Amino acid sequence: MVAHLLGLAFLYLTTSPVTFAANGMSVYPVPTSALEVNPNWEVVYQDISVYGVVGKAVILECGPTVPDMYIWSFTQPGTEAIKAVVYNLGKGPRIQKLAETLGQITIISNSAAVSIEKLPLAAHGLFTCQAFYDIEREPKVYYYYVHLTVRVPVSKPNLLLSDASPVEGSTMWMRCILENGTEPIKYMWQHETRNGNITVIAQGSSSIVNMTDVSRNHTGWYRCIATNAVNTDSSNRLWLDTIFGPDLPEINVTPFSITERGYSALERETVSLLCQAQSNPASQYVWFYNNSQVYTGPQFTITKILRMHTGDYACLAQNTYLNTRSKKTISLTVYYPPDGSPICSVEPALNYTSLKLICSWPGGFPLPALQWKGDLVDQLNSQDSSTILLPPGGLIPNNSLFSCVGSHPALKQQTECSTRTLLPPAEPLCFAYVTNSQQHLMLSCSWDGGAPKAFVWWEGPGGQSKGGQENSNILVLRYGTARSGEPYICYAQHPLLIQPKTCRLTLEAPVLLTQRRVISVYEGTDVQLTCNLRANYLPVNEITWFNNRGADIRDTSKYMLLRTSAWANLTVRDTDETQDSGEYRCSTSNAVGGAEINVTLVVKKHPMPPNATLIKVTYNSRQRNQVELEWQVESETNGGWTGFSLEHRLVSERPGKGRNSNGSLKQAKEKAAATDWYQNIIQDPDVRSHTVQGLTPTFTYQFRIMSINYRTVGYPSSAKTPAEPRSNMYPAVIGAAIGGMLFAAILTALLLVYIIRNRNNNPRLHDMLFGSQHSQSRENINFPEDEVVSGLEGGREDRGGSSSEGPVIAIPRAASPLTIPPPSATPSPTPTIQAPPTDDNEPVSVTITVKATGS
Repeated sequence: MVAHLLGLAFLYLTTSPVTFAANGMSVYPVPTSALEVNPNWEVVYQDISVYGVVGKAVILECGPTVPDMYIWSFTQPGTEAIKAVVYNLGKGPRIQKLAETLGQITIISNSAAVSIEKLPLAAHGLFTCQAFYDIEREPKVYYYYVHLTVRVPVSKPNLLLSDASPVEGSTMWMRCILENGTEPIKYMWQHETRNGNITVIAQGSSSIVNMTDVSRNHTGWYRCIATNAVNTDSSNRLWLDTIFGPDLPEINVTPFSITERGYSALERETVSLLCQAQSNPASQYVWFYNNSQVYTGPQFTITKILRMHTGDYACLAQNTYLNTRSKKTISLTVYYPPDGSPICSVEPALNYTSLKLICSWPGGFPLPALQWKGDLVDQLNSQDSSTILLPPGGLIPNNSLFSCVGSHPALKQQTECSTRTLLPPAEPLCFAYVTNSQQHLMLSCSWDGGAPKAFVWWEGPGGQSKGGQENSNILVLRYGTARSGEPYICYAQHPLLIQPKTCRLTLEAPVLLTQRRVISVYEGTDVQLTCNLRANYLPVNEITWFNNRGADIRDTSKYMLLRTSAWANLTVRDTDETQDSGEYRCSTSNAVGGAEINVTLVVKKHPMPPNATLIKVTYNSRQRNQVELEWQVESETNGGWTGFSLEHRLVSERPGKGRNSNGSLKQAKEKAAATDWYQNIIQDPDVRSHTVQGLTPTFTYQFRIMSINYRTVGYPSSAKTPAEPRSNMYPAVIGAAIGGMLFAAILTALLLVYIIRNRNNNPRLHDMLFGSQHSQSRENINFPEDEVVSGLEGGREDRGGSSSEGPVIAIPRAASPLTIPPPSATPSPTPTIQAPPTDDNEPVSVTITVKATGS
């Protein structure tokens, strides 16, 4: 219990009464049961087993509670003497001198437990605690027998090998030696190879391992691991080196080449002979050439092997520890053919008038045999010669094939090479170019290809010439010193031709061309001016454009340039008569001279389009909110217009019937007088009619039209006011209104008759209709003009005793009526009857309102 309170780690075991012995210690008896002395006195015996480790701490407890008095004593195994260690008779603990041999003993406060620090092996034995409880009343006596077992951890093992270097096939043993440690002890044996793999080869309680028939696979590191109930420890590694060999040697030849007799090598190659024989310790190697010792070591290298090195090579491997040896012999033959293969070539001879065939294959022993083959060579009877001179005079045909065959005893097959006589393809190519700094003019002549290569040279006027070179030639002249109009001739001579080929360059100043010298356009269009360079041998500088004021033109928002080395096009954007008309100049130059060409640009204004006349301006209905217009053009054959501009404006407000010209009407007329023309563009030139919608019926408008093109506008036509439509729908409308009123009157009469006949069933309804004494009707007749004017003035109209906002119609100012939707009609709560037209063809609206009130 005390141990648990202090948090100390220890092991105790409560056992039944046994006889105990350890490490050769004597056996001592243990009480087997508790004894009660008498009814008033009680003696109790308890057995406890506790395990401790040497040098560690252990706690021995004396009952679960603190006794009044206690006495701790110790009995050494093999004896029966009980010696006091510590006691407490109520005046504090007293430690005896014997405690010094049992370790550092202290009494834990508020308990009778004993703590032993740095536990020695001498503390192994029986500790007895006599505890007395309730001494003043009815005393109780407890005997606590604590069997302390002191264990010793295993020490670091020491590995012992009977033979650290056993011979393969022999027998050996390994022992794991421990200085101390409490039994039982387990042993484990590990083997570690050179590459780090660890395996367990044996384990058990024996400290010795026997190994029979030791092999080379047993070579490696070994260690033993000892384990008991206290700890585990391992020994240091020991290396076991198995002695064996040597095995039969293996010889590797580099470079590797096998023949019927053995190995072969080429002369002047580096040949390496490597001998390897498995052995421990490593074998000693001795090399023999034709039974004569030539080298000691595993690798025998012959640098630049010669023919004299052909023979037998033997490798002797020796194990000096075992005094054993093994030997192997190989045969090496040295071959020395010529390097590579024959080389064939055809070269010019006799100042490029004839050909010479050359075949070479240096090296080899014996010398290789070379032979030319071909129809022309067979006729010369000179097959065995490596160099043959062919006859001159252009008798050798083009694309003739000549072959040279080489043979050598060291080679299994013949080797041959071939060459052809070829004329260069096409013709000699001549061209001229200028250096970037424009300091030199270079005339290049080349005739690429052919076998052999052609001989090229320049001849020019005034001694400007260049000696011959193969394949190509360049004549360098200072810029500006070239002769204009006089040819420079390039000559190209080939042995297959009798006469040389020529290529001529005649240097001339550049010549510029254009598609049109005079270009005429209308204002506002984009125009392109062209400038082309006629084909010329001599390259030119950049083609430059100058505008009508003589300034150099670059890419801007006004001008756009597209150019190559052979042409340059100028585009003038959005042409203007005053700014862009005039002469434009295109200029360039080369090493011989310069050239320029003028292009005249004429920018014309667009002609004025023909006049248009309105022939019909009519309202299409009595609502007066849409007008139909038709027009004609004076000259239909003249296509100088792109559309029409249809304009209208507000002239005045039509005066209402029965109204004066004061107030809002006067203000409306003043606004109408200040109204501007509103424009509507019609982009179709073939249209001759149009309908204008969204007009205000109470206003009077004027319309006019004019034709337009890209940049000009024709004269406007005379302004016209729309005429009234010819058809009149007012009688039909009035008739329909009267019919509706008659139908409503009949229904009202039938309803009144029904109410009178059923007055008893509906007395309240009857009294409400016929009991009222103040019924009246009121008739309001309003004109449409009054409605509009009241809306303009922001006034209100009283209908049926209720006040509501009237419709407001605004006079258009900044927008065309074409974009204003037609005014929507506001529904009236009372029926409206349209009166017949008056003398001035103005519609009159009649409104009848009926109101009934109860008394």
